[in-house]
Order: sequence, then structure tokens, then C-alpha cells
Amino acid sequence: MSETTLVTQQVINGLSLGGMYALLALGFTLVYGIIELINFAHFNVFMIGSFIGMWVLQAFGLSGQSVLLTGLPLIGALLAALVVSMFGSGVLGVAIEKYTLRPLRGATGSAGGTIGMITTIGVSYILFNVILLGFGADTKNFPNPLPTIRFHVEGANLDLRVILIWVVSIVLMVGLWLFVQKSRLGKAMRAVAQDAEAARMMGVDVDRAIIMAFFWGSALAGAAGLIFGLYYNFTSFLIGYTAGLRAFTAAVLGGIGNIPGAMLGGLIIGLIESLGGQFIAVKWTDVIIFAILVFVLVLKPTGLLGTMAPSKS
Repeated sequence: MSETTLVTQQVINGLSLGGMYALLALGFTLVYGIIELINFAHFNVFMIGSFIGMWVLQAFGLSGQSVLLTGLPLIGALLAALVVSMFGSGVLGVAIEKYTLRPLRGATGSAGGTIGMITTIGVSYILFNVILLGFGADTKNFPNPLPTIRFHVEGANLDLRVILIWVVSIVLMVGLWLFVQKSRLGKAMRAVAQDAEAARMMGVDVDRAIIMAFFWGSALAGAAGLIFGLYYNFTSFLIGYTAGLRAFTAAVLGGIGNIPGAMLGGLIIGLIESLGGQFIAVKWTDVIIFAILVFVLVLKPTGLLGTMAPSKS
């Protein structure tokens, strides 16, 4: 295989990983942008989203590598898995906000800071152990129902599932950006992000805006979980940590609180992981990623697209 083919193949792989990381990073960015909280429970919301997607596909009779559905039934099964994964993860995100973080806001005026962050770490461990104790520590085979359709680009393989991952990721990311920029509720979310108290005095329902940030952020994590399963063909109670850490790094690299920054950061991390693993060594991938993160933050502490905002305190 020529070097050009290798580069092309790894760029294709990197863009697929980057799309997944970008969707996951958007959840961190949405929540942080509104209440200045790093939601570490987001790691395992992603993991549970992957399990939900697996269960939905299995409910349609899909398992292993067998293709039991074709045509419209297969499309319907995949859409159902996507919708249910997103909705289930979104509801879980809302529950986390309502029952663990909102009481903190009621007492202190903000769910951010050390108390909120430690609370999300505790919730993350609860979710982690619920799946571990309830469904076992073994790796689960994720259904792979997509037919093997392969295209060739500069000698590299471009699978149908990769194209679908790109399409879903782009549609969801652009859809979120349009929702935040154009919709009434999106404008309310941006107002709360700038100044919650001023927004409340102008009649904005702050609690609703925060709930929607958690719902959509967690829903995108659910979509990322389904993409993970379809891409790697497995899921496990452990997947939240590695993918979540990469996505969090992507959010910080792009500028946490900035939606285009999270998208850009996700793509960059995906490409670094893929190209670095191929041309340097897989064991050095994390070193490269975090070295680049440190270098960028030294030069631009707010991240690539982030801007310095006045403190809300």
C-alpha cells in the first residue's frame, strides 16, 4: 500500500472518529457554556447511549454480523436506534440535572464550581457501576446490520457505514448550530449563557434553558454512542472513559463553550489519533494529543475558537 493510500485511509478513519468526538464534545460545551460546569457524568451517558442503541437493534432481531433486514426495514431499524438512543440519553441527562444539580443551584445559585463537578463525578460512577453490575463486565458484540458496500478513493477503502456516520454527524452538528442560533429557545439558551440573572429578569425561563442544554447535549452523546458501536462493532461499560476524555480534550482544544470550536476540536483529535497511530505509534497517540493541547492552550488559553468572557460570578 502506497504512502498516499495510507494517508487517505487514515484521514477517512480520522474523520469518522472526529465526527463521534465532536458530537460528544458538544455536550460538554453546551452545559459549560450555560452554567460553567464540567459534566463528568457525560462520559457514561455516552456509554449508556451505546447500550441503548444495541438493545434497540437487538429488538429488531439484529445481532452479530448477520444482515436480517434490508432496504426500508433496515433503514427504519437504524433510525429507530438513533432516535431511541438520543431520546433515552437526553432523558437521562435531564434526570441528572433535575435530581442532582438543580438542588445545588437552588442552594448556591449555580451548579458550577467544585461541588457541582464532584457531584457529576459521583453520578458518573453510579452509571458506570449500574451497567457493570447489571449487565456484566464482558464486551458486548454490537450488531453490524449494514451491507458491505465499499468505495475506493485513491486506493483507500470508504465503507458505506463510514459515509452514514459522516452524514449523521454533519446533520446533527449543523442542526444543533441552527437550533441554538435561530430558534427562540436557542436564543434563550444563549441569553442564559451570557447572564442568567439578566435573562431571568427579561422573562427567560432559565431552568428550561438549562434543561434543554442537558437534554440536547446528552442526546448527542447517545448518537455518538450508537456511532461508536456501529464503527467498532462492540460496546462495554468501559468505553465512556477513553472516548469521553478525548471528547473533553476536543472541547477544550476548540474552546469550551463554543459550538464550532467543539466541532473543530473533535475533528482535529480524530485526525491526530488516526494519523499518529499509523505513522508514529498507537502508544504515543495520547502523548501527541495532550502535547498539542498544552501547546495550543499556552499560546491561546481560550482554545482555538474560544473567546475570553467576563466572569459570571
